[in-house]
Amino acid sequence: MPVIPVVSNTARELYRGGQADGNDPHAFSKIGDGEIAAEWFLAAFDMGEDYYNLGPYQNLIPMIEHFDGSFGRIGMAARRGFNTERILDPSESDRKLCEAGESPLTCELRLQRPAFAILSLGTNQVWQPEEFQQGMRQILEMLLSKNIVPILSTKGDNLEGDHRINQTIACLAQEYDVPLWNFWAAIQPLPQHGLQPDGEHLTYGITDFDDEHAMQSAWTIRNLTALQTLDAVWRGVK
Repeated sequence: MPVIPVVSNTARELYRGGQADGNDPHAFSKIGDGEIAAEWFLAAFDMGEDYYNLGPYQNLIPMIEHFDGSFGRIGMAARRGFNTERILDPSESDRKLCEAGESPLTCELRLQRPAFAILSLGTNQVWQPEEFQQGMRQILEMLLSKNIVPILSTKGDNLEGDHRINQTIACLAQEYDVPLWNFWAAIQPLPQHGLQPDGEHLTYGITDFDDEHAMQSAWTIRNLTALQTLDAVWRGVK
């Protein structure tokens, strides 16, 4: 499957329905674990041009300007250690910002009203594949019920040993006919497939897409392909 998705009619219909419902076309939410909650994931693009270099990817500027404010935001449903169960658990919510009975996910969707949501999970449930799939379905159903366009992401590691989690993610994207950001495929050409010696954490690189050394690091590729995916989905639904 390609790294950057081709947008389907289902995604376009979701977007149009979301606009009718009042979803913010300039907003996306990050939903997931440490790899999406990390301060070095996309945040530079809300900090100004001194913090990143697009290099040959100047075509991404309109999309970056369009989503200003979402890149650096760490919402209610993105946190280190999160899995599908914790994201749906009201006891995990921020009591200062969330209403009684709200899960981190429902709280985030109420506060942000996003038109899009990047969903990156799986590493923390490699030994509970059935639980992971069930939870992902619940999350997807909630996003679809609010006409939010989900962007599913494969994970970079293979801690389970048989790629079962990524297979589940890819199959869910096909079943629900929603965009898939195939991050796993993007880092396969990198040294050690973009992974540190522990086989879990991504190799770090600066956010400079014109730096040959940085472009051999998984975090640099993660930021680039995330932007390219957002750009493709944003343009595709319009």
